[in-house]
Amino acid sequence: MNIHWFPGHMTKALRMMQDNIKAVDCIGYVLDARAPYSCLNPSFTKLLNNLPCLFILNKCDLADDNKLNDWKQYFGNMGKTILVSGTNNKFKNEITSAFKSLSLPLVQKFRDKGVYRPIRAMIVGVPNSGKSTIINCLSPAKTAITGDKPGVTKGKQWVRLDNGLELLDTPGTLWSKFEDDRVAAHLCYIGSIKDDIVDIIEVAQTLVDELTQLYPDSLMARYKLSELTSGADNILRDICISRSLIMAGGVPDIERGAKVIIDDFRKGKLGKITLESVGCVNG
Repeated sequence: MNIHWFPGHMTKALRMMQDNIKAVDCIGYVLDARAPYSCLNPSFTKLLNNLPCLFILNKCDLADDNKLNDWKQYFGNMGKTILVSGTNNKFKNEITSAFKSLSLPLVQKFRDKGVYRPIRAMIVGVPNSGKSTIINCLSPAKTAITGDKPGVTKGKQWVRLDNGLELLDTPGTLWSKFEDDRVAAHLCYIGSIKDDIVDIIEVAQTLVDELTQLYPDSLMARYKLSELTSGADNILRDICISRSLIMAGGVPDIERGAKVIIDDFRKGKLGKITLESVGCVNG
């Protein structure tokens, strides 16, 4: 799967982050819990600049519980890590407490000098990882613009909260070249790459192929299939037939079927799925 999508605003976004990094005390790194490893942007490595980092594994309500604790431990070796669902306000206090705990040494250093100021955190992540949703979870004003497509946030946006936090929302940013096709595919599945610049049928077939290996029962249950035939193209055809996605002449509408399965995955209708395991990454 040959994918190249790095629009100009992402280059500007990286420059903006670099220009503002000295103004923040810590980083809030938002990752989609269904593909956490693929959400690690190599362009952010220098950006972090040894700042304390809170890894926020978002959309955990859609992810595989059996894999989440392994990922929490994996990222815990690099910084503080929490598992959340940004659309659920019950995580508000946990996210706030994590930021305050992460920044406590620096805050105390200022307080020892008699200086009291908010904790400033930069929120980063790939497109559609849920950065703005996390901010809105923390802010009663719902000031950050959200959407289910990449590229909603175009510029920086400071959000001042009433709990001693100031958050810098930044545009979702990818990197200029994907070295791993699997990473690119996973970013397609979760909506970090715009659908209109990829072959949606190829993306769906690749997704079906992975689900056949990782979650075959979920695939069969969702589309009422008694078995999974050989080949992702044949399975996609069977899904079209099962869902009555048929064109004139009785031909399965493969493109509609492709859109259905990708949409079902993104909305969690296929069950709780995490495509990556820590063991595979370490191996």
